[in-house]
This record gives sequence, structure tokens and C-alpha cells, in this order.
Amino acid sequence: MYKVMLVDDDYPVLEFLANTIPWEKLGLTLTGTYENGAVALEAAQKMMPDIVVTDIGMPRMNGLELIRALKELEPRTRFAILSCHSEFHYAQQAMKLSVQDYLVKDTLDPEDMEKLLAQFKASLDEETKGVERQNRMRQMIDRNRERHKESFLRGTIHEPILDGQAWLQEAEAFGLRLQDRVCLPVACYIDDQRLARQRFVTDDVLRFAVNNILEEILGADERGAVNFTYDVLRSFILIPAPGGIKTNPYDEAVKLLARVQSTVYAALKLKLSFIIGRTCGEPSGLKQELTGLLGASGQRFYMRQQSMEKREQMTFSEADLFSCYDEAASGFRGVLLEGGADTVQPVLAYWTGYLRTEKFRPETVKDWVLKLVLDLKLKLQSMQLFRNHYSVEILHKELLEMDTLDEIEAWVNGFFESSLTAARDAKVLSKRTEVLDACHYVSQHLNRKISLDEVAEHLYMNPSYFSRLFKKETGETFIEYVNRAKVNRAKELLDGTNLSVAKICEALGYDNHSYFIKMFKAAAGVTPQEYRGTAPVKA
Repeated sequence: MYKVMLVDDDYPVLEFLANTIPWEKLGLTLTGTYENGAVALEAAQKMMPDIVVTDIGMPRMNGLELIRALKELEPRTRFAILSCHSEFHYAQQAMKLSVQDYLVKDTLDPEDMEKLLAQFKASLDEETKGVERQNRMRQMIDRNRERHKESFLRGTIHEPILDGQAWLQEAEAFGLRLQDRVCLPVACYIDDQRLARQRFVTDDVLRFAVNNILEEILGADERGAVNFTYDVLRSFILIPAPGGIKTNPYDEAVKLLARVQSTVYAALKLKLSFIIGRTCGEPSGLKQELTGLLGASGQRFYMRQQSMEKREQMTFSEADLFSCYDEAASGFRGVLLEGGADTVQPVLAYWTGYLRTEKFRPETVKDWVLKLVLDLKLKLQSMQLFRNHYSVEILHKELLEMDTLDEIEAWVNGFFESSLTAARDAKVLSKRTEVLDACHYVSQHLNRKISLDEVAEHLYMNPSYFSRLFKKETGETFIEYVNRAKVNRAKELLDGTNLSVAKICEALGYDNHSYFIKMFKAAAGVTPQEYRGTAPVKA
């Protein structure tokens, strides 16, 4: 709804209009009534109105002064003057300020005011649609341009450059001017990509958000650097520089990249890392350097978050990583058996430090970690303390998508957190297999309604007996347990994604939005929206 502000030092007029006009029926919201222009301006600076109806003659700031000030803040605002003044010179001043209508109080008919407000709403609707059309068109143009840029970059890397001069002309069409200049290529990576993709819901939204900020920063840089997307998590920033030895392109690039890192983190809470290549004077040399950067996955694997490094040739250890597997598995099993969260970090830090020092090949590290996690899951399952929620295929896919050891370390740490919690809850809940199986069933079906009868049938048990058994073993009813599990999942989604509360409600199988909010508040002490506002932001 569009916001309306009434301003008049004649209080009865304010009260009359506020109570007579059917605001909601007109699709409007009356946000405030004010007795002088100065107070109205102060309120507008906090919440800008779409429509302002104002008197002219008022203390502290008259209506014409108010209109002039508000138009500077928001030119799209609609204005109508409601005044005792009918003199022509007031109307002239109002026309100069592009006031849409001038009504005289003495002859005012509320129906005339309603018609005027309806006209304002119609014009605002039309303008909004026009802006939306322009934005959609601009986005389509931007996305088409980005696709062409991506195609140009991929062609440069993966296809032969047959005509260097034609390549330079095409690069210039994308804003990259390299005639008589050298180019410093930089590979740009989004750190902690799994969490980034969860937060932004879709890859398109994630890449679009990052591209917008990069375009803004690089567009303001005098060197004319240009960002070319390669895929959702990688892009290449090409930085032109004068030839010769008078300037050091690397030092200047580091300053620019540091600004990019800080701006992207401040705006999106995303961390970026960079591998900086060598300067190239010809398209063929740039192609070779881009290919080298694209193949620097081994160097990328061992980089810390928000770091910058020059590209270097990696040498990987030829030692057998699996020769120390039994020692590592034994240490991690000990952590699970002791069940103390404070014991996880020292063991995890020791082994990631070992991997980082030795620098094994990334694919070997991933195979080693996958085997370790699967063995630990089987150990927990054999002890009836944990149920395997994820298949080998899913775990393997997750590991393959991770491009740094830092991210793998965080992933393993998350596994231990969830495993220790599950093991602790299982010990508290019951040693009865039926109860553990019921809890496992709930964890697999949090996306829909779960009834006691349904779970009892799944376990081949009488519903009444199952209900009494669950309450006796856990100390809470089955429905209380289900609601608690769903609230915990809702917290994870509120922390880790940008999904709306309504979407989360739907994703957890609730068709009653109000009930979900009431149930969440009863369990968490705050509403979902309040929780999201107070929960720590994850980078």
C-alpha cells in the first residue's frame, strides 16, 4: 500500500480527513498527521510518504517549503495542496513545484479528495510498473552481457586465438582496453561456497549479487579493470596496466583487490580470495596465464579464507596419506566416545595442520576424509547412538564441491557437532531401538506433517503403546519431540538461508503460518523473525 501523510495546522481538518477517507479501500495507508511542516519533514526522513496532502500557511515551515524539501528527498512523491488560500500567486508557486492538485478547504468535498487520491494511486501504480519493466529490461541486458562476457572468457581459455587484433577489439567491447598496455589476470574465488550457496538459495542470485558489487568497484577504478565470470564460484579480474618498469602492477592490484574483499564482505558477508597471475603483453600470453590460473586448484585448496597469493607451481607430497589413517580414525573415535565438544578442536586442528604441512593432493585428502567420516558414522550406528541421515553419494558429492581445506575442516567440525549432539540426545532419550528408530524417522520427514499413528504403523506398534513408551523413555510426548525437532531445523534455515519465514513454515510441513510462529515462540522464546534479527550473522 502507498503511504499518505496529512499536514495542516487546522486540527479539525486533519481529524475530519483521517476519519472520513476510506484509506484501506483506496489501497492506501495513512502513516501520520502533522500540524506543521517541520515535524512532517522530520517524520518523512524516517519513512518517506508516497502522497502528501498539505496546507500552505503553517508555523515553522509552510507547505510550499515542505514540498520543496520533500521533492529533493524523493522526486516521485505526489503532492496536493489543501488550503484556505485561493489566490492565484499561491497556485502559481504550487505549479512551479509540480504540485498535482490545489484544493480549497471552503469548497472541499470528501469525494473530490477520494477521486484525487485514486488518481494518485493509479499514476503511482503505472510508474511502478514502468520502473519494474525498466529494471527487468536492464537485468535482461546485464545478464545477456554477462553471458557474452563468460562466453568470451571461456573461448579465450579453451579455444585458439586466431586473430590477436580481433580479440583486442572484442575485449574492448566489454570495457577491457589493452591496446599498448599489459594485463594482469587475477582468479577470484568465493570462500566457503557451500554456506554461500545455502544463504543465497540459487546460484544465479549469488553470482548476480557478487557481480553487481564487482562491477561497481571496478567501474570506479581508473585502470579499467573488468570482471569476467567463469562459473558460479570463480571469475577472473583482468587489470590493465601501462607497460614498462615505472609502475608495479602487482602492488596496485593488491590495493584494488583488498578494497574488493572488504566491500563484498561488508555488503554481502561473503569472503573472497585471489590468486594473482603474471602480467601479459599479448592475447596469446594472457590465454596461457588464464589456463595456468584455472589449473591452480591445488594451490587454491591450501589457501586460507580472504587471502591473496601469487600463482606458484605446487609440489605435492608423494607420501602415503592412508598409512596414518588408523591413527587418525582412532583419535576421532576417542573424541566421539568421550562425547566432549571441547575435545574435537585439538584433534581436528592437529590433523588439518598435518595435511596442510605435508600438502597431499586435494583428491587424496578428500578420499581420506570421506573414508574417515563414513567409518565414524558406522561406529556410531553400531552403538545405536546415531542414524545415518546421508548416503555415501551425498557425502561424496559434498566433498567434491569443496575447494579448500578450510572448508573441509569446517564441514568435519560440523559433522562432529551434529554427531555429538545426536549421540548425547540418543543416550538421554533411550536405549530402546524403537524410540531411536522413531527419532530417526522424524529427522528424515521434517518436511511434512508427522503423526503418532503414522510412526507407530511404520514401527509395527500399537499407537497407544508407542505413545506411552516414548513418553516413558524420553520424558516428553511424541508431538512435543516432533515440534522441538522442527523448531531446531527452522533455526538452521533462519541462520543459514535467506528463505522467508513463510517458506520455512511451508518447508517444515506447516500449513498454518500463525500456528508455526506460536509454536516457534513457545519453544525458542522469540518469533522466527525476531530470532533471525538477533541470531549471529554467518559469513
